[in-house]
Amino acid sequence: MEQTEYGKKRYQQWVKEVSPNSNLLVNCAKAFVGGGMICVIGQLIKDLFLAMQMGEESARLATAATLIASGILLTGLGWYDKLSEHIGAGAAVPITGFANAIAAPAIEHKREGFILGVGAKMFVIAGPVILYGTVASVVVGLIYYFVAR
Repeated sequence: MEQTEYGKKRYQQWVKEVSPNSNLLVNCAKAFVGGGMICVIGQLIKDLFLAMQMGEESARLATAATLIASGILLTGLGWYDKLSEHIGAGAAVPITGFANAIAAPAIEHKREGFILGVGAKMFVIAGPVILYGTVASVVVGLIYYFVAR
């Protein structure tokens, strides 16, 4: 069934009425500061590992693992969603956001079982990111390989 022009305009008007107004500048500032704070915490964790006489590469890997584990823990406790409400995209961009994107669907669908629930739903959000990130890296790698020869 084809929508009439009047129906489209009515729908757009309704969406405009029920959608909350947001201040783009404030949202960008919150995301910048919030995401930056997560990165500062990551730097402090790395500095702690370096102070424990860990090598540079080991400290970087341990920092990433700690941030991922923290993101999963905060998601499991229900705190990551509350954090996201305050800092918006700032919570989605760092590695903790990626951990949240994998953990949240897994936790939500655990009642469906480990295979069809957790296993199948775990990569619903993160799967396309992993897939297209991998494909893009292969394409860039091939271009680099043939251009650098």
